[in-house]
Amino acid sequence: MIGRIPGARLLLTLLARVLTVLALIGTGARLLPSRFADWPFLPELVSLTPWFALVAALALVLALTTRRWLTALLALASLSAGVGWVYPFFAADHDLPKRAIVAGSSEQPLTDDDAARVMTVNVYKGRADAQAIVQAVRANRVEVLALQETTDEFVDRLNRAGIKEVLPYAKIASADHKYGNGLWSASPLGSPARDDVNSSASQMPAGTVTFGGGREVRFVCVHTTSPSPGEWGQWKRSLDELSAMKAHVHTTYVFMGDFNASYDHAPFRDFLGDRFQDAARYSGHGLTMTWPADRARTPLFTAIDHIVIDQGIQAGQLKTLPIPGSDHRGLVGSIWVGR
Repeated sequence: MIGRIPGARLLLTLLARVLTVLALIGTGARLLPSRFADWPFLPELVSLTPWFALVAALALVLALTTRRWLTALLALASLSAGVGWVYPFFAADHDLPKRAIVAGSSEQPLTDDDAARVMTVNVYKGRADAQAIVQAVRANRVEVLALQETTDEFVDRLNRAGIKEVLPYAKIASADHKYGNGLWSASPLGSPARDDVNSSASQMPAGTVTFGGGREVRFVCVHTTSPSPGEWGQWKRSLDELSAMKAHVHTTYVFMGDFNASYDHAPFRDFLGDRFQDAARYSGHGLTMTWPADRARTPLFTAIDHIVIDQGIQAGQLKTLPIPGSDHRGLVGSIWVGR
């Protein structure tokens, strides 16, 4: 029928070509190596990578419908690349040990075993609902909590909401004495530090938790620079500074926080290297979209909050959860450090 309507066929052909060009631009942006990552607006473009696969799929359908074979081939190439990048987030088969699952389902957190439920939330310059965060900690039996963009007033509200009853140990740091980052733990935080990363973005506090089997794990609360206009170079620099942590081979790490980068950003993948793993990708949980969570008419479209695990640590049971007042969803998961 479409073939008998020249105007409709021309319109669909044009739409197929436009969508294919958009998909190819998105695919090409994702393929660029890290040295180009701070090009203006490139970080924002790359954050949309999973959605370009949908654009390519629509372009492919239209190209096949109108028999534009070259357009169809280009759309298929872009779609194949997009599916290839997303597929590992759903295909991984790393299961947590049953002991970790049992520990995570106990009524109260068990601090003398090799499992822990962990959680990270950006509290949006202290605007998040502190009571909701404490309730989420209790409901999910969280043992280590990382919060970004805290304020003194927010921490006061968090204390009044009862955070110390469930997570009595804390390390909070702020470079500008206005907005900070913090770690809260059910177990003592050994060797607490204001900034383990020596970051130019924000102070990233850290502390060591000793698990039941005696293994020590260093938790770091991460908050890198946002890739806003004019800050692209600083954004990449802050991720490169994290990448330098791979050189600390005698410490076992878990990084949690707002990385302001998805797995599709080359500097984030450089940080992971062949040592660290993004917990969502490792566990096959799927895409943990966490931002923006405060815009009613804008869907969550990128996963910039992460739990990153070191070698020898397993992760699973990831989920996101709404936090009233924040522009991020919280990210919760389980880790297992047993050998």
